[in-house]
Amino acid sequence: MPETGDDGTEYAERIAANADVEKDAWRLTLDDMEAMAADLEDEGWNVIDIPASHTAPENPDAGETDRFGFVYVIPDNYAEEFSDAVEVGTFPTYRVFRKEVSSRVFMLTQYLDPDTDTAILIVGTYEMMHAPPLVKTAMREDEMYSHVQTIDGTVLGSFRHGDYTKFFPNPEKYENYVVEPQVGENDE
Repeated sequence: MPETGDDGTEYAERIAANADVEKDAWRLTLDDMEAMAADLEDEGWNVIDIPASHTAPENPDAGETDRFGFVYVIPDNYAEEFSDAVEVGTFPTYRVFRKEVSSRVFMLTQYLDPDTDTAILIVGTYEMMHAPPLVKTAMREDEMYSHVQTIDGTVLGSFRHGDYTKFFPNPEKYENYVVEPQVGENDE
């Protein structure tokens, strides 16, 4: 059994303690996407709804390029439909719906192109502890990006966002982000 105080152990215990709560939050996020897709379709939009396989906040120091923003890795079976939509649309309007649950953010991002009546909905989740470098970059650059790619790294499209606070409503919260113990953790 690992020693108490081992950082890896505390992290693993926190993840295990929150697993059911986070599964429920993910399910609710997917349900919200499906309900939003149905509402948009009723309004006449062509909707592409995509559950990201992985979502990560990326800062310019994290990779081989200087890109930053959220990287959504989507399953291959959504790639063609997404690429086709991005090729003909401009998607000038976006909305971000987010909920913080324990140390994670569950996010639904809506990209709208009124000229083609196309809406792209992407859901993802990320751990807040990975976001501070991105938040600092977004604040410094006063903009934000979303990048959509497949698991092999093929970039399918990117979106520029003029308002990073839609993704980080309280950006100062991330400056010194520390994972706080959840209620009941560390109780004897």
